[in-house]
Amino acid sequence: MGPALVSRNIRLDDHRTSIRLEPEMWDALAEIAALEGDSVHDLCARVDEKRGGLGRTAAIRVFIVSYFRDLGRAARLEQQRAADARRAG
Repeated sequence: MGPALVSRNIRLDDHRTSIRLEPEMWDALAEIAALEGDSVHDLCARVDEKRGGLGRTAAIRVFIVSYFRDLGRAARLEQQRAADARRAG
């Protein structure tokens, strides 16, 4: 049995829809919204506009993973640049 899903209503443009995600995904989505200075509703609407052939919840999960992967890559690049600068003296 997998983790419990939490259903929440999200406003996408002019209509409301229900999305079911794991609690950790809701937490991650709220964290991203805070980092971006956006609401969870607006963030979901942006993801929804660009989801292509993916289902809505799948697109949101992919967005969350991609966001944090990109953040990690940026942090690693910055660490590498700082290390290179220290070595260059």
